[in-house]
Amino acid sequence: MIKGKILWIDDEIDILKPHIILLKEKGYDVDTATNGEDGIEKVKAEHYDLVFLDETMVGLTGLETLPVIKSIDPATAIVMVTKNEAESLMEEAIGKSIDDYLTKPVNPAQIIMTCKKFLEESRIKQEKFIQSYLSVFNQLSQRISFSNHWDEWVDIYKELVKWSLELDRIKDTGLEQTIGDQWKLANTEFSKFVEENYIDWLTDKPKPTNPMMSPHLLNTYLEDTLKSSPNVFFIVVDCMRYDQWLVMSELLSPYYTIKTDFYSSILPTATPFARNAIFAGLYPTQIKENYPQWWNVDFNSEDHKQNAFEKELLDAWIQRKRINLKTKLNFIKIFDTDYGKKIEKEFNSYIDSHLTAIVVNAVDMIAHSRSDYAILKEIAPDESAYRSLTKSWFSHSSLLNILINISSRKNAKVIITTDHGSIRCMRGVQVLGDRETSSNLRYKFGKNVKTDSKSAMMVRDLEHIKIPRQGISVSNFIAKEDTYFVYPTDYHYYLNKYRDSFQHGGISLEEMVIPISILSPR
Repeated sequence: MIKGKILWIDDEIDILKPHIILLKEKGYDVDTATNGEDGIEKVKAEHYDLVFLDETMVGLTGLETLPVIKSIDPATAIVMVTKNEAESLMEEAIGKSIDDYLTKPVNPAQIIMTCKKFLEESRIKQEKFIQSYLSVFNQLSQRISFSNHWDEWVDIYKELVKWSLELDRIKDTGLEQTIGDQWKLANTEFSKFVEENYIDWLTDKPKPTNPMMSPHLLNTYLEDTLKSSPNVFFIVVDCMRYDQWLVMSELLSPYYTIKTDFYSSILPTATPFARNAIFAGLYPTQIKENYPQWWNVDFNSEDHKQNAFEKELLDAWIQRKRINLKTKLNFIKIFDTDYGKKIEKEFNSYIDSHLTAIVVNAVDMIAHSRSDYAILKEIAPDESAYRSLTKSWFSHSSLLNILINISSRKNAKVIITTDHGSIRCMRGVQVLGDRETSSNLRYKFGKNVKTDSKSAMMVRDLEHIKIPRQGISVSNFIAKEDTYFVYPTDYHYYLNKYRDSFQHGGISLEEMVIPISILSPR
């Protein structure tokens, strides 16, 4: 099997015959040329995966030959072979898109390593990935089946995300289905774990063995940070999963050191409940009890008006904690690109503030729009592409530019998190309910709700999970794993409409295990 096609252009090609014989013995197909002109004609006639190009030749030099070959076949990797180690020569070669260089006299090990780098890197990475993953597969499956502590589930989630991101980089391993099956097993077991333990987690202060919950974030992270830093930025990116945060944080690593912890979103993992709980530092029942004027959640709507009082809730927390801000609280919600650009341009007016809170809705909009617009589903047909779409948005976003701006303030601190994640829903489950039943695809609250109990956690009294009752609500279900609820009316239409859509509100690793990161400027 031919490992790759190589062209070696050198006016002293006879001296290089031992190298060429070795390459052929190693499985490479090698052609030669003794001058730049002949080399260019060969490249015109057929594709080469790799070209070794001598820098000093009679006639066209290597530097003159290089751009011509690149213009004919940009996909060809070109390695300059030179006696000249002058910095100016290297800069010129790099400017003309050289892929690598070797210094004469070259030895066989250098040549073989270069060929492996450009011609076999993909195969080698695939083999190493498969070997590494299969070596931990059984152990990971056992951990999934027997884990019964929050920290263990966080580690499992992190490991699954790690393998998924590696799979993004290394294509055609044939392991996509295997890793996908481990994700399904993990969410099945995690849902059982949550169902058995969730109510015990709902304490005012997190217990050592329990996860930190949405209402705990401000007390745990923001309070001390406000005391130690003159400029604090608390950023909530709606509906951002850990895998999305990892691909976003790659763009921030030149500017910040990043420390990431994890907490659990409250149920339902939906913005009106989880985000209000974060900014209030209270569970929803406590918000309604203490601040009824700011609790306006309607179970039949997820309109942004249900989070209209986040600034007031945050102000109330500041007052309860008796924190003396040196400047007034800034609270910014970025709902669209134009407003984001406006805030970016004006951000120097916020940069010296003691506390600036920012809510960014773009990721949530991407998730919801994907089920409404066919072009987005085509652009992001799977998890890997969804992560790529998130990174593409972030790389061009006002949020990235704002964060780069903040990084110039060495005493600044950024706390960045989200209210909940999302899961790719693949299995529709029929549900029955009256007109008063909540409309969300991942949870149904009402008095006459019926569905398959295997696919959802039943909550007889919403106050048991610290959610205020709304009317008569005696039959409440929160979807587990990757299921979504569909009514019998036009069942097949809605089953197909929402299959393979990213949703939130239910119980899954992706929705509930939430990153919170502290960013310190480098």
